[in-house]
Amino acid sequence: MTKPLETLWYTHSPVPTGLGIAVQSGRLAEAFAPFGTNIQSLRESSEREVREAHYDHHLQNSVRHGGNIPAIWAYASGVETRVLGLSWSDEVQLILTTEESGVRSIRDLKNRRFGLPKWANVQIDFTRAQALRGLENALKLEGLSVADVERVDYPYGGTYSDDAKQHLYGAEVSLDTSRFSRRNNELIGLLRGDIDAIFLKGAHAVHLAHEFGLRVVVDTGSHPDPLIRSNNGTPRTLTVDRHLLEEHFDASRTLVDTVLRTEQWAWANPEETRRFLARELNTSEYWVAAAYGDDAHRRLRTTLDGRSIDALQDFTEFLFRWGFIPRRFDVREWIDFRVLESVIGSTSRLAV
Repeated sequence: MTKPLETLWYTHSPVPTGLGIAVQSGRLAEAFAPFGTNIQSLRESSEREVREAHYDHHLQNSVRHGGNIPAIWAYASGVETRVLGLSWSDEVQLILTTEESGVRSIRDLKNRRFGLPKWANVQIDFTRAQALRGLENALKLEGLSVADVERVDYPYGGTYSDDAKQHLYGAEVSLDTSRFSRRNNELIGLLRGDIDAIFLKGAHAVHLAHEFGLRVVVDTGSHPDPLIRSNNGTPRTLTVDRHLLEEHFDASRTLVDTVLRTEQWAWANPEETRRFLARELNTSEYWVAAAYGDDAHRRLRTTLDGRSIDALQDFTEFLFRWGFIPRRFDVREWIDFRVLESVIGSTSRLAV
């Protein structure tokens, strides 16, 4: 390696990512073992400031693979990071209602009450941003806008990083049962009849919709237009801090190589991949398939293709327009193509 790297800090969202499987399977630790590099999880740290780096990317020599909103916010706020890859795993993005609401179509949402989360003490409220994006894209399909619905805020206290994560039976969980900040307040409001619709995405969305007999108004995650599907998870960003990239280029290369080889392994091992993803999402393999498709293993693919870059730009414009980020920027200035280009020629065979 260019310079010895003592510790690589990693973090990944509880969603399908090549990095997440590389961590779970031991491939990441194995790849860095010959160099004596210690692999450390941000989200399992006992220090809240370290855990917060999952969202603001302030920690040196760190890699993050997951939802793009925190990564976009950090870069727009001046944090020196670089995008090394983009992965696109389409997932369900549901506008949900109850049978009793009378809402049967997107047009029925006009003048109805839509519940949105609103966190008080976070640097970037990604839950609110992704819900607004889902709502706006759904309404757009029928020529409507967010101004056509009544938005109802559901407040949350605390921060996303209050509790350290721990692995229990393979799943990453928070064991602090004294906290109630993880309850979905909008869902409770919907079930009480206080509001008419909410946004949920991913495996937990389809599970909750089934559990409570909710009606799906629309799934923007299955729309043919990638810009309608683009949201916090589409595409997901693989980012590193600039120090890691410039001072430890070989480590960055090993990192990307490991992610790509793990994804190639996943393509050939669908059942084992679903089991990894179920642990990652703390759910069952059934709900993984329901949310991400029977071909979820084939959707693990990190690239820097034009579709993903265009979608990331479009989503960045959305975040600026709604005031979630302090400045707009060209995402291509954020992307460093060198690492992927140096790796791509050596990943033609399946990982073993």
